[in-house]
Amino acid sequence: RAALALVLLPLLTPASAVEPISLGLAIAGAAASALTGIISYPRLYCYFRECCLHRHDQRAAAALQENLDKRLFGQHLVSKVVVKAVRGFLNNTNAKKPLALSLHGWTGTGKNFVSKIVAESIYKRGLQSKYVHQFVATLHFPHAHSINLYKDQLQSWIRGNVSLCPRSLFIFDEMDKMHAGLIDSIKPFLDYYELLDGVSYRKAIFIFLSNAGAEKITEVSLDFWRNGRTREDIQLTDIQNALSVSVFNNKNSGFWHSTLIDRNLIDYFIPFLPLEYKHVKMCVRVEIESRGYTVDEDIVSRIADEMTYFPREERIYSDKGCKTVDAKLDYYYDF
Repeated sequence: RAALALVLLPLLTPASAVEPISLGLAIAGAAASALTGIISYPRLYCYFRECCLHRHDQRAAAALQENLDKRLFGQHLVSKVVVKAVRGFLNNTNAKKPLALSLHGWTGTGKNFVSKIVAESIYKRGLQSKYVHQFVATLHFPHAHSINLYKDQLQSWIRGNVSLCPRSLFIFDEMDKMHAGLIDSIKPFLDYYELLDGVSYRKAIFIFLSNAGAEKITEVSLDFWRNGRTREDIQLTDIQNALSVSVFNNKNSGFWHSTLIDRNLIDYFIPFLPLEYKHVKMCVRVEIESRGYTVDEDIVSRIADEMTYFPREERIYSDKGCKTVDAKLDYYYDF
């Protein structure tokens, strides 16, 4: 116990590391041997300090599946594709390229939420992990005249962080607001190279979030609804190709004529279907429960009724998804 305490103390406090010689003087021979084994044991170190790929691959996949099942509503395609893609990639010991997922849909349908869950499933600190890097187009790349500078900075950032942790996760938000051509600067990192300047990028994960293509997703969803088919009948093959073409040809998208699409470097274009009235109610219930309050179905219905829906005639889909649920709850509950 005394030996273990001496090991744990420097890990839990900001004190400087103990010199091996001093440690040897402090502890008898047998105890010193035990300590050496404990210090070198990576699982113990990673218990107190975040490590690259904090969770084992199987645990990460299980956590991802569980969180999506409990917290994501109305997105059967997303749950199925994201879990299979991430689980397969994490378990692949000989991946030929990084994993690249592009999430598309209207605001409030869950794109940021899913990227957050993916980060949390791999790293305990989620988006706060030093191995997870999030870029927002309007914040990090605001000026069109600085594109060349942004390209250099982005390449340097990715190269440096993958060198430190091969299983780095990069999230690019607001791709529909990114300047065309900028994202193509990372094309070498997503391609089928074993090494680039001595660095392998094959274990990295790239996630792109965009509203581009939402019109095409709604079009397919409405066609199914008008033909008497449920949203659960929609398969990825019904929409993925049309979605990628729509995004590629959208001049208001950072993917406009992008080499990432042209060279088939995006592994999955994942559609987030517009949310219906029943899904909004599910979001309200979960938010109430997460705040520790008993669910009041009258309030759940009132909040869902306050949302606006489209198309104008059918009023099927919430135009803000679940995005404003949190703010509306503050009106009804004295939190």
